[in-house]
Amino acid sequence: MNKMNIAIVDWTPESSSEQVETFLERPAFSAKAEEAASSLLSDIRERGETGILDAIKKFEGLSLSSEELRISDEEFAGAENLVPEDIKKLIRDAHRRVTDFSRKSLRPDWSTNTPHGGSLGERFLPFERVGVYVPGGTAPLASTVIMTATLAQVAGVKEIVACTPADKNKQIAPAILYAMKLAGVTEAYRVGGIQAIGLMAYGTEYCKPVLKIAGPGGAYVTAAKRQVYGVVALDLVAGPSEIAVLADDTANPEFVAADLLSQAEHGTGEEKALLVTDSRKLAEKVAAAISRQTCELTRSQLVNNVVNNNGILLVVAPTIQDGMSLVNQFAPEHFEVMVKDAERVALDASCAGAVFVGEWTPESVGDFAAGPSHVLPTGGAAKMFSGLTADDFRRRVSQVHYVKEDLREALPIIKMFGEIEGLDGHYKSAAIRFDEQ
Repeated sequence: MNKMNIAIVDWTPESSSEQVETFLERPAFSAKAEEAASSLLSDIRERGETGILDAIKKFEGLSLSSEELRISDEEFAGAENLVPEDIKKLIRDAHRRVTDFSRKSLRPDWSTNTPHGGSLGERFLPFERVGVYVPGGTAPLASTVIMTATLAQVAGVKEIVACTPADKNKQIAPAILYAMKLAGVTEAYRVGGIQAIGLMAYGTEYCKPVLKIAGPGGAYVTAAKRQVYGVVALDLVAGPSEIAVLADDTANPEFVAADLLSQAEHGTGEEKALLVTDSRKLAEKVAAAISRQTCELTRSQLVNNVVNNNGILLVVAPTIQDGMSLVNQFAPEHFEVMVKDAERVALDASCAGAVFVGEWTPESVGDFAAGPSHVLPTGGAAKMFSGLTADDFRRRVSQVHYVKEDLREALPIIKMFGEIEGLDGHYKSAAIRFDEQ
């Protein structure tokens, strides 16, 4: 076993370290990716499907024809026969769990009476057509299909478009296709990266543009999503994976190490894994466990890339309370709490995409099984964004129904704002109903 260079850093709220500050300040967006996305999206906007096919050839190494771009009904039908029954059963179980959670989380339409007999309320209506991005560059993420398309399905979206990159033989993993069919995907395309975002946002002669795009991706997909904002609606900033673990001396160092590695293995090299503890002894044991466990992983080289990019950091803080403060500054995508009285301590987590409480709640249950979507904000965006929900695939429409006396009662307010803002037409549009101009 080669001992890995895992940094252990002392930190206090009063005297932070440059290493900690650098770790916290990871950019949500890559300047290099922004430049690449701008150039390629401009080309796709101008040349449509030809630009997309050229990009697939250049960046994905595949020469696709126009007919091959869209995944055929025959491929979907064939995939079902290629997925073992036990795998299909477990995919259906995951779909059921996510469906159940999403249904319970949906906001209901509501209304309330006004003082004089009118009503105020909100209605929630599904988008007609949405797109979901399913990464596949380093791993075929069938779970992401369940964690995105299922939510749109529950929301009542009629047309769900999915994009995912193919392998070198132009094939899509059968499990992904099976999951797509189960989750209500109505059309799918073998395309990844910036070009997939361009296809969904701008459309082609054979593919209508979508109204909203959701799903995680690396730096280039994240940059592309940001640049099509306004042409389409977006979910959130969901780039390279992150995890933070807050642990005390009661935590099992083997558990902590395994959970940190679960996100470091994703493969972009930009992942972030942070341990914050009040026990240097625990930090040292975790460092040793990371070195040992990494050798046992099939994606050990990808983990090494993260380590070499300073993507794993172990921090020793004076107290668990101080440690929580640091985690909130980091605003991680995933946050595990492995301390005494974990339920109580977890209530102090204010900035995290998802919180996992106690030693029996590894982050991987959130990725694959628990119910909430694993599409979560990264790069510190958890300070501003929340994780993907079924409601993200619906429009909220406020509804106002006034009767005559409701409007009469509101006239003084309308008049006042009309006068101070110089918008007398606003007041007149209400007052004319009473001949009080």
